[in-house]
Amino acid sequence: MDATNNTSNDFHSPARRARRRWIATGATVVALAVAGVGVSTLPLGAPLWAASGVADAQTDPQVTAIQQIIQRGNDEQAQAIAAGDPSVMSDTATADHFQELVKVNQDLVSSGVASISLAKLEWGPINVSGATATATTYETWITTTTDGTTTQSRDTNVYTLVQNGNAWVIQADDQPAQPAAAQPGTQNPQGVTPVSQNTSHNWSGYAATGRNYTSVTGTWTVPEPNAIGAPGVGATWVGIGGVTSRDLIQAGTQDVANGSGASQYQAWIEMLPQASQQVPLVVKPGDSVTVTIDKDPSGSNLWQIDFKNNTTGQTYQKSVRYASSQSSAEWVEEAPSGPSGILPLDNFGSIAFTDASATQAGNTVNLTQAGAQPISLLGANGQPLAVPSAIGSDGTSFTVARTETPATTAAPGRTSGRTGRPSPFGVAPVLPFD
Repeated sequence: MDATNNTSNDFHSPARRARRRWIATGATVVALAVAGVGVSTLPLGAPLWAASGVADAQTDPQVTAIQQIIQRGNDEQAQAIAAGDPSVMSDTATADHFQELVKVNQDLVSSGVASISLAKLEWGPINVSGATATATTYETWITTTTDGTTTQSRDTNVYTLVQNGNAWVIQADDQPAQPAAAQPGTQNPQGVTPVSQNTSHNWSGYAATGRNYTSVTGTWTVPEPNAIGAPGVGATWVGIGGVTSRDLIQAGTQDVANGSGASQYQAWIEMLPQASQQVPLVVKPGDSVTVTIDKDPSGSNLWQIDFKNNTTGQTYQKSVRYASSQSSAEWVEEAPSGPSGILPLDNFGSIAFTDASATQAGNTVNLTQAGAQPISLLGANGQPLAVPSAIGSDGTSFTVARTETPATTAAPGRTSGRTGRPSPFGVAPVLPFD
């Protein structure tokens, strides 16, 4: 489905507040009209939610108070962006959460957001346990960028609240990952179809197998794909797991060319089997980006994901809990998948990875020391589309080059749910394939 200019477009947007809603800027929203995947349009006819009342208010005074504080917090964030004054958000949040909100608003404004407004608020379960509570909401937000583009999105949010004296304040605000089927506008890095030893239908780069990988890092320059010609998409990332296991935690950047002169860029994270989430880091062609995924040494399932745009100085960090097999480390250029299978890989030219390393069993290893193996990406007809170079003499660098072979949509392999990533190799794939 093609995007329509000057209409609302539903992106899978990491969210408003600490849910990191990020809205793509630009007068034209890019749609990748291949494999039946594009950006869907949504009507903007819904009336704005009335701030004077609380949606689905209940008779329990604690529940009513929680609803009111969430309502006020939403209103205050919209007011903070409009007025350029973050202090108005301080009375509804803990000190730590307030600092998160300040950073989120700064990222929104730097990404070109002019205003946000709540179009609809729907209530899910609200549970109170002593001085703590959780509340689920379904929020529809309208976002306007500085160029006049308007977008609309509906997010599920889970709030954690604590009592401060006699009042409730918001301690955290998370957005659970949504299945891809509920996000028709998403172009998510996903799926894998192994072909044979060291070849794949959608991965190209290097992967190291073994055990006890607790960190991976890499640096690359965001490519500028050929925007004229056949549409395509490419995702560049580092990750842990997924070669010989069902699990994979990964983070990187993505570029989409619609074939008619427009391109779109974004940064994202993904933890299988959850859907990928866009993050509020602005990236554009020519930017040098470093991504690091690092496991907490305490032995818990806590991981730290760090992005740095080395060109602009902007950074983004996120702590997540994820049970990983720690069975492999990857540095990959990928042709993501849509509902109909693997999407055509864009003509990105070449991507140079540098400073690629991992931590294995407590030791920092480069690509050579880790025994990383190359992966070539093949199209549906078996011709190479993207091929990695040999590892550089420093042991930390290589280049993935796009061939001149036109991209074709590969037949989808069988995946686990939305994003099951079987092995990119033909060796002992975890999931069955047709």
